[in-house]
Amino acid sequence: MERHFCIPFARILFAAATCAAALQANSVNEAPVLSLDGARTVVATAIKQARTLKTTGAIAVVDTGGNVLALERVDGTFPASAGIAIGKARTAALFQKPTRVFEDAVNKGRTSMVALSGGAMEGFTPLAGGVPIVASGKVVGAVGVSGAASAAQDEELALGAAKALDMASAPVSYFESAQVSNAFANGAVLFDRGERYMIHASRREKPGMAEIHDDDADIVHVLDGSATIVTGGQAANVKTIADGESRGDSISGGEERKLAKGDVIVIPKGVPHWFKQVDAPFLYYVVKVR
Repeated sequence: MERHFCIPFARILFAAATCAAALQANSVNEAPVLSLDGARTVVATAIKQARTLKTTGAIAVVDTGGNVLALERVDGTFPASAGIAIGKARTAALFQKPTRVFEDAVNKGRTSMVALSGGAMEGFTPLAGGVPIVASGKVVGAVGVSGAASAAQDEELALGAAKALDMASAPVSYFESAQVSNAFANGAVLFDRGERYMIHASRREKPGMAEIHDDDADIVHVLDGSATIVTGGQAANVKTIADGESRGDSISGGEERKLAKGDVIVIPKGVPHWFKQVDAPFLYYVVKVR
């Protein structure tokens, strides 16, 4: 009897262990983790950008729990900036949102939000300059910057630094000729993964509206056809169609250029531009750099 009992009992133990392992595997999600090297990469990116802009700043990087992984202060930055940078980074990490959101809310009258500081939210800092760090589509921490020349520059440094890991780990993108041809057939976005640049396979059959991009510079490379483009000057009847995007009927007082196959033109952000005349089909790559 004892022999008959032991065999099924062993099987039960094995089945239970197997089920427990399966349950444990299904109960735990694998997620990317911000390493110390990654945090140092983010800080180094911000410092390099600060030196390029000839400005100061303290840069703090935290993990998803708001724990400090790296902190550096550019020479000449006021001492209190380090604590403020940590507060911005921690706020961005715990809420998984840029701290600009909270500053805007307070400025619009939601002053009760400052009461969040205390307890688990000790150091809540609703000031622009804190940005979540994303890797493989997941928030892995945040970076906070304080002590640059202005609040806008704090945020600029943080945004640039937060992209450091995405740019370093981005996969190679390949588009075969048929895919590219199909994109040019109607004009389409060829590459856009939320990074600091996009690639458009653009096609024009006729003149367009005057365009103003507040955040994007356009690098245009003409593949076929020709067009007359007007840059600078004053756009007429301008209307905002989206955040940072405006359109107008035409441009007066700008500079005209004739674009032909092989030409390249770089249009900085904020500069009005208008394809005044087009010899169809006009095909051109546009790399939009944010």
